[in-house]
Amino acid sequence: MGHWWVAVPLLLLTVLATLLDLRTRKIPNVLTAPALLLGLVAHWVVGGPPAGWSALGACLLAGGLLFPGWTMGWMGAGDVKLMAAIGAWMGTPRAALFAVLFSLIVGGVVSAIAAARHRILLRSLKNAALLLPKAAGVTLSGPQPETSGVYVPKAVAFLIGSLFALWRPF
Repeated sequence: MGHWWVAVPLLLLTVLATLLDLRTRKIPNVLTAPALLLGLVAHWVVGGPPAGWSALGACLLAGGLLFPGWTMGWMGAGDVKLMAAIGAWMGTPRAALFAVLFSLIVGGVVSAIAAARHRILLRSLKNAALLLPKAAGVTLSGPQPETSGVYVPKAVAFLIGSLFALWRPF
């Protein structure tokens, strides 16, 4: 998995996405769409149809795992599309799964640090607990969680999580 032709574009993609996310709070389609297509084509060219189909599966898995987060308003569509592009570059569903899992773990840590820095960690944890029924598809009446107002750029977590996954021996 640690091929240079995967590592270099993946690093460039995630660094650029992180810089854009930090500056604009958006990850544009003009970045994610070509990156996704190039990842699929690169795997197809280097490894033939089996590698191309594997990269497509990785792309769909990575984006698909984050899609519910977008539908629930927990992240933007650019985050989902970025993770789909990362999955395409990772090349295998297993590697994409690790990229998603590591990114979510890093994102949780970064969010907890940001909440602690803004002195809203307990409120954030309470609100997260209130979201659990919603994640399970249960609608409850009563207090709805409020947003903290603290923006945490997810591309930072995707950068770090992808690098963990890229260099993890599979």
